[in-house]
Amino acid sequence: MAPTDLRTALRSGHRAFLGSSWPWRAFGYLGGGLVMALPTLAVHRWLLEVETLSGFLVLTLAVLVGNLLIAVPLAGLERRRLRVVDKNQQKTVRVHLPVKGIGRWLLVRLGEAATWREFAYALLLTLVLSFVDIVLVTLVLSMLFMPFTPLVEFILDYRPIVNVGVPVTGTLGMTLLVIISLALMPLFAYGVGYLALAQSALARYLLTPRDTDLNTQIHELTRSRTRLVDAFQAERERIERDLHDGAQQRLTALVLTLGVAELETSRGGGDGRRLITRAKGEAQQVLAELRELIRGIRPQVLTDRGIAAAVGDIADRCPLPVDVRIDLPHRLPPAIETVAYFAVSEALTNVIKHSGAHSACVTGALEGDRLRLMVTDDGVGGADPADGTGLQGLADRLSVVEGRLRITSPSGGPTQVFVEVPCQSLAVSG
Repeated sequence: MAPTDLRTALRSGHRAFLGSSWPWRAFGYLGGGLVMALPTLAVHRWLLEVETLSGFLVLTLAVLVGNLLIAVPLAGLERRRLRVVDKNQQKTVRVHLPVKGIGRWLLVRLGEAATWREFAYALLLTLVLSFVDIVLVTLVLSMLFMPFTPLVEFILDYRPIVNVGVPVTGTLGMTLLVIISLALMPLFAYGVGYLALAQSALARYLLTPRDTDLNTQIHELTRSRTRLVDAFQAERERIERDLHDGAQQRLTALVLTLGVAELETSRGGGDGRRLITRAKGEAQQVLAELRELIRGIRPQVLTDRGIAAAVGDIADRCPLPVDVRIDLPHRLPPAIETVAYFAVSEALTNVIKHSGAHSACVTGALEGDRLRLMVTDDGVGGADPADGTGLQGLADRLSVVEGRLRITSPSGGPTQVFVEVPCQSLAVSG
């Protein structure tokens, strides 16, 4: 069975390793580290040219801040690069943070242990590892070039190309050069392999998730599910309360009214017609309340006509103008439509209750296999999921279908709520 990682390949025997692609993969892995070579060389040049202590401190601070800013995206690239030397390396990404503003995003990230490990790796890569990669790649390229030196000298008619303290010339010198370079190639192959293995082990140690990181994510997931359970329980209690205080009371009154009307009619009384009219009015009120209650569970217009029509129905019932521009090529799976509908409904509820807006706009489109919606208002801004305005519940609802919520709401407005829901490209006929 062929090795699937560099460590196994190095242990597979000299012939198997040297005859495989793993030395080249190791060389390619180290070569990928040269991405940071130019900025690293520039920084070292600046450090050497600084003559004052204040200038040195300012430049050092700039290097630290720069590495801190690039640590997270650089770590993502390095995790991808690990797959060059380990085909079994799982794709790992940082959890998306639905927070507004680079400042707040940075504060959250700075509170994570993983960020500081990524920062340490960025410093190591820019200040140490990139130099090692430059030296080694240069040596390997030189060693690969050595056997072809006689041919190159003959074609270019330029001698000597190689100088190892003294010029290498003549038939004997060139022959020895070719023999020695060919003999050293296996040693260089193993040197490249073990250095790539050590560097990838360091990257894996600092950049892949730890048990503590996973525990943090599990804890947040548990809290999210707990909030959902609480929200579902509150919703069930609301439905029970609405049925008890609304429809049930009116149905009881309707039964009593019909009973009195029945007695009046059997006695030939004159109030029978008036009581029947009253019972009809009560029945219509019950029907209206039941329709409103059903709309809060899953509106019929959503089932019959889809998300665009259902959001349009919400807009028609809003006390402020809402422009709806949702263009979808086909119907979406029911679960996706339901989540998207209530996401828009909750966002518009927040607009009405908290924003002080005069108008709002809902746009939506299907981009690839993701439904993207945006709710914008011209209100006062300052929306924050932590303020208990229902946005946290909206984020929890979206997390059930692996959706994402992003909010931009500067003070003074406008507020923009971005909702992204992954979905299958299913067309629903009829």
